Amino acid sequence: EVQLVESGGGLVQAGGSLTLSCAASGFTRDDYAIGWFRQAPGKGREGVAAFSRSDRSKHYTPTAKGRFTLSSDNANHTVYLQMSGLNANDTAVYYCALDEPPIVLAALWGLDYTPGHWGKGAQVTVSS
Repeated sequence: EVQLVESGGGLVQAGGSLTLSCAASGFTRDDYAIGWFRQAPGKGREGVAAFSRSDRSKHYTPTAKGRFTLSSDNANHTVYLQMSGLNANDTAVYYCALDEPPIVLAALWGLDYTPGHWGKGAQVTVSS
């Protein structure tokens, strides 16, 4: 059974930084991608960034570009999202999700696709 566990959420002041991690387990395939998504209160799901294990590519939406950075520990199937320059608009529950790269990337860009495996989420709260 595929399991995803997020960690690293918390409370941070505006302008500060946080690093989220997503540890994946329960699978052996290499052709997968892990995406980061977030959902703020009263809003829909928003794509943030994604890492494709298949070709080591990294993808960022405008929300993340220039402020957030992806890194990975491929041996342990863990993907990190380093977030800096945080502001109140970044307050949300952050989820990581895993599936084949086309599905994760389609979801990242707001198309009507949903990755098959999700973590339980990590709360990020930015105080102003």
